[in-house]
Amino acid sequence: MGVRLVVVDDHRLLAEALASALKLRGHRVLAAAAPAAGAAEVVVGRAPEVCLFGTAAPAAPGAFEPVARIKRERPQVAVVVLGPVPSPRGIAAAFAAGASGYVRHDERIEGVERALLKARAGEVAVAPQLLAGAFAELLNPAAQPDDEAQRLLRLLTHREVEVLVRVAEGEDTRLIAAGMGIAPSTARTHVQRVLMKLGVGSRLEAAALAARTGLLDRAVPGQRRPY
Repeated sequence: MGVRLVVVDDHRLLAEALASALKLRGHRVLAAAAPAAGAAEVVVGRAPEVCLFGTAAPAAPGAFEPVARIKRERPQVAVVVLGPVPSPRGIAAAFAAGASGYVRHDERIEGVERALLKARAGEVAVAPQLLAGAFAELLNPAAQPDDEAQRLLRLLTHREVEVLVRVAEGEDTRLIAAGMGIAPSTARTHVQRVLMKLGVGSRLEAAALAARTGLLDRAVPGQRRPY
C-alpha cells in the first residue's frame, strides 16, 4: 500500500521531481512545496502519514525547527529528512527535533522509498554508519571553539568598551569626550588603544569587527556598559 505523504525541499524543482517519482511508484503525494522552512504549515493542513523533509543545510541554526513543530502539532506524522551527509551534530539535531529517519540526498529513489515505508511503520530509517557517527559525537563531544566576542571583550577595559560602543554609534572624538566627561586628548588615546588591541587600523574597521562578532550585543545588553 502506498504512503500518503507531503514532500518539501529547499528547492522547488527537487520537491516536484521527488513527488513525481514517488507518484509513479504508487505513493499518494498530497503536496510538493518549497522551501522546507514552510513544511509545518503544509503538513498541519494536509495531515499526511509521512513528511519527506529535504534540506540543503542541516547544520544551519534552526534547520529542524519545522520538524519540531510538526511533531508538536501532528505527532502522528513521521518525518524523514533528506539532505547532504551531515556532521554528527547535524544528524543528532534532526532526531532531537523528532525526525524518524535521515536519508542522504544522493540516495537512489528505492532507498528513499524504503525509508518512507519504515518511518510509516514506526521504525527508525537511517544508515547505520550515520547513526554510529551521531552517537560517537554525542558521547565524545569535541571542544567548542573559543567565543570570539568574549575573547575580544577580555582585551578591553570597561572604559575602552564604552569607547568602542560610542565609536560604533558613529561618535567622533569630541562627542566621545563630552559623553564620557573626559578631555578630547584622553578620548583620542582611548580610541587608539581600542584599535591597537583589536588589531584594526581604523574606527570603521573596529565598528565592523564589533558588529560581525556580536561584541556589541555582549557589551551592551540594552544600555552602555559602566566604566
